Amino acid sequence: MDGTRIDKWLWAARFFKTRELASKACEMGRIESNGVRAKPAREVRVGDRLQIKNAAAEFEVEVLAVSQQRGSAAIAQTLYRESETSIDLRRKAAEERRLLTPIASAPPSGRPTKRDRRLIHSFSGKL
Repeated sequence: MDGTRIDKWLWAARFFKTRELASKACEMGRIESNGVRAKPAREVRVGDRLQIKNAAAEFEVEVLAVSQQRGSAAIAQTLYRESETSIDLRRKAAEERRLLTPIASAPPSGRPTKRDRRLIHSFSGKL
């Protein structure tokens, strides 16, 4: 097998949960193959460089193998190699997200007090 459709490969490599989501990402311009915006039917071959933007993060990968079947996560990781810069950028972004999330206070335990109930009713418009 020389090549496969990019939407099938993205699905098989587990960047997207469904092939339809991979196809939509291609149509929206979130996938680039060798620096060119990729359409869903574009052929992916060994050695191609892909830039993938999905809900989780941005990836820059090199295609090592071609597959049209979705397998386990361990098999999917053998299909590509992520660049070191991409790994570093994803780690930094994850660290920033972790630091920016506010520390949630513990929810109140037990039943609301009479004062709390009055505040709840005043917000909801009940008497």
